[in-house]
Order: sequence, then structure tokens, then C-alpha cells
Amino acid sequence: MGAAFPTVATATHEADHRFTVEGFVCGEDGKGVANTDVLVKDTKISYGQVVKTDGGGYYKATFHLHNDNLGDPLLVEAKGEQQNHKIQFDPKDLESERKTRVNFGTGCDVNSPPTWLWWGVGALATAVGGVVGLRVVRSLRKQERTRGKSQGKRK
Repeated sequence: MGAAFPTVATATHEADHRFTVEGFVCGEDGKGVANTDVLVKDTKISYGQVVKTDGGGYYKATFHLHNDNLGDPLLVEAKGEQQNHKIQFDPKDLESERKTRVNFGTGCDVNSPPTWLWWGVGALATAVGGVVGLRVVRSLRKQERTRGKSQGKRK
């Protein structure tokens, strides 16, 4: 897998010229395998690229393809395992993201939300917790002041 292929697409292409292959590479323990090379190649036109998995075993490769690439053979390889697929999409749909998912190994939670979503939910929960906590503290202080005033009147 040491062969390098030119990168043929970036996210700047329109959706109808972009085809994304994404998925997970998992170990025998069911956890994502980080920093693993994944070869993704349209073998009919010899375009391909090698991408690395992230910390959770996720990878993503994007190609610049056209409608005439529909049905082209797609080779995806990771950890010595090869999978052969065909490039499939609706050529009449010019707006939806054209993509496919190819996973390696078993046990990865491939339906989990992306990591950024978990960070966002965590940040939101922290902010809400901070606001609620601040209101509780203010309420307790106000109650203490009210008790202090009422106790001062009794003396």
C-alpha cells in the first residue's frame, strides 16, 4: 500500500462532481484503529488516494467524478483486506452528497454521531449547567440576605 496516488478532489467541488467514500477500520476488539492507511481507488480511471484513519478509526476520501463514472469499479483496501464495490449514485440528483460507506472489521459503532457532535453537546450541557448553577447560587445568597434582615428585626 505504499503507492501514492494524486489527490483528485477537494471539498470545493459541487455536490454533483464529488463522490465520498467513508467508513471505519476496526480491530478485533471492536474499537477503531487509528492512523491506518486506507486505499480508495476508482480502478477504471486509475484515480485513487491513500488516507489515514483518525483516532476513532474513521476515514474519508473524496473524489472529483462525473456522471459517466457511474458504475465504475471501486477498490477500497485497509489492513490487507480488499473490498470491491461499484460507484453508485443518482445522476439526476445534482444536490445530494454522493457517497458510500465501506467499513473494515467488526464491532465498530459505525452509526454513532460524529465526534464534533459529542463535543458540541458537552459544551452546551456545560453552559446550561453553569447558568443554572449561577442562578441557584444567586437565589441562595438572596435567601441568606433575607434571613439575615429578618433575624436582625427580631433582636
